Amino acid sequence: MELNGKEIFITAAGQGIGRAIAERFISEGASITATDINLQLLDGLQGAETYQLDVTDKKTFQSMIKKTDPDVLVNCAGIVNHGNILDATDEEFSFAVDLNVKAMFHGIQAVIPGMLKKGKGSIVNISSVASSILAAPDRFIYGTTKAAVIGLTKSVARDFVKNGIRCNCICPGTVNTPSMHQRLRDTGDYEKAHSNFINRQPMGRVGEADEIASLALYLSSDASAFTTGQAHVIDGGWANGS
Repeated sequence: MELNGKEIFITAAGQGIGRAIAERFISEGASITATDINLQLLDGLQGAETYQLDVTDKKTFQSMIKKTDPDVLVNCAGIVNHGNILDATDEEFSFAVDLNVKAMFHGIQAVIPGMLKKGKGSIVNISSVASSILAAPDRFIYGTTKAAVIGLTKSVARDFVKNGIRCNCICPGTVNTPSMHQRLRDTGDYEKAHSNFINRQPMGRVGEADEIASLALYLSSDASAFTTGQAHVIDGGWANGS
């Protein structure tokens, strides 16, 4: 599933899932534009063009995509909000929509014209199993926005299927990332929270970012040429009710 010759644009490539995807794609021969809101997190990412980018800045985001004209767009940027509907504020909800959904809308809107000219392209969005697939506790805002990503993905896939443009999303379960560990620390009892996370995993472990990168590689490569409009669950059996 090599990516030789493909231009790929990745958001939130500084750590976690985005970083794992960038590193895997570089190893597969892709030409990578790796972005993150924190440029320092991109240090050490050899073999990629790295740029600071706030994806909620529509003008800058769309300008960068049009300039690089990628064959593949991987939308990784997002935020995880904790709490139920009674805990949620308008400000938190609006920002999560801006980052988790609207930024993907803007990125895809900018990349499709170039893909139409080429007659092909692949878009990979990071959603979550905590979405319309299952309801995770205290993930009201997050689950709402990630459900929207699934709807967005399916709509784009349907509208451009005859133009050679594919759009899929990845729906991870709990993944071992810096973001996960920060959320555990934020509970005030890291060990208890970590134990709870592990106990709800049917396989007895959380996923690894590199496992998500393997799925992203498949969806970005020509090996998945007959796959579009799908929400690909990779959660260790969580959504299966195991």
